[in-house]
Amino acid sequence: MTTVRRRGVAAALAATAVLCTGGAAAVTAAPAAHAAPSPAASSAAPVVPSGLYGRKDPTYDGVWRQSLAFMAQETSGVEPAGKAVAWLLGQQCDNGGFASYRPDPAKPCDPAVPLDTNATAVAVQALAGLDRPETEDGETDPVTKAVEAGADWLTGVQNKDGGWSYNPGGPSDANSTSVVISALAAAGGKPGDVRSADGRTPYDALLGFAIPCDARTGAGAFAHQPDRNGTLVANADATAAAVLAGLGKHVQTRGVKPYQPPVCEAAAKRTAERAARNGAAYLVTALAKSGHLDLPPMPGTATPAAPAPDFGNTADAVVALGAAGHGDKAAPALKWLQRNAVPWAEENGPAAWAQLIFAAHTLGADARDFGGVDLVQRLNATGPKPESTVETRAQEEQENKESGESSGFGVWLVVGIFLFAGMGIGFLISGRNKNRQP
Repeated sequence: MTTVRRRGVAAALAATAVLCTGGAAAVTAAPAAHAAPSPAASSAAPVVPSGLYGRKDPTYDGVWRQSLAFMAQETSGVEPAGKAVAWLLGQQCDNGGFASYRPDPAKPCDPAVPLDTNATAVAVQALAGLDRPETEDGETDPVTKAVEAGADWLTGVQNKDGGWSYNPGGPSDANSTSVVISALAAAGGKPGDVRSADGRTPYDALLGFAIPCDARTGAGAFAHQPDRNGTLVANADATAAAVLAGLGKHVQTRGVKPYQPPVCEAAAKRTAERAARNGAAYLVTALAKSGHLDLPPMPGTATPAAPAPDFGNTADAVVALGAAGHGDKAAPALKWLQRNAVPWAEENGPAAWAQLIFAAHTLGADARDFGGVDLVQRLNATGPKPESTVETRAQEEQENKESGESSGFGVWLVVGIFLFAGMGIGFLISGRNKNRQP
């Protein structure tokens, strides 16, 4: 994983807290001061906050796309703007959970609006990658506080089977369980030690979605959930997510070496790792058919004569296979994405650009020359100007070297502080909207 410098964001957050509140105590309380209702969709043009990535209606994916943007920038040596970090922190509720999006962080959380385990989990992962701003008197900084509160909320809404649903209270699904596993690991915990009221772990739940190797169809894959008849039906989105979770990997993984062929094997003892490797074998077979995955038919409709390609899940499959050490099997799919996926990303915005960056990063490709397109520049252009990039830091270092001076309190940091002072300090992926509750 690329290490990025975050001194500017850390200083901006800390300095802004002092400007707005006059003390460090307010810094620690900031994330808990707000709540997160998700508004109903409106026919009016959406008002998109200046700190948010993307210009489309954020009602159902605001936190999700912001978090993926941060993680993709981290892999690319980009430090996000302080106002963007402040926006994400401001989405968190008192109890540590996140809704998909709340338009007014100053208002208390609406208890009637269900919080979102997927948004919370991905926000925890994104925030965990930030450096921590300094605080006074040993107080916990707002980023650490937000990560810990988010992880605590997630463990508190675990289902009895050990897994998680999209919104708390529903039946567990493989996608939600997988993204929460990754979040708990990113927060410094051990997902296998998190036990439900019935003593079940997240991996127990994950294994419940794994299709056996002797199944007639979908052998080795994971289902999102059992269907109405209790049957497990292969789902590429769920499989890619479960492969990462079962292997203990994440979307920023890179350079994994293979040590076994991608085959589906029934083990005497079922483990999450073996199930994940079986899932990888399923993805290898699925990609080999055409070099990419296809969108499944809509429920209740016949399979179309010419299935539409599924760009997002293809990118997720590339990441999963790279994490499993099968980059050679994923390479043709990555080349297909390089030839075909840019128009899709242009239409779908920050999360789509991030997915392509993850795919390129996992296999060691250049995200700044992805079929002739600079994915990092395209992602950065969807949100506020980054605090710094590899290029700006190199230029700054060269200028300092020539002048013999060290860098000081940057102009962008000063601008960011006054922007924050004015607004206050409130502080595997493509298929999530298909599975969310309305």
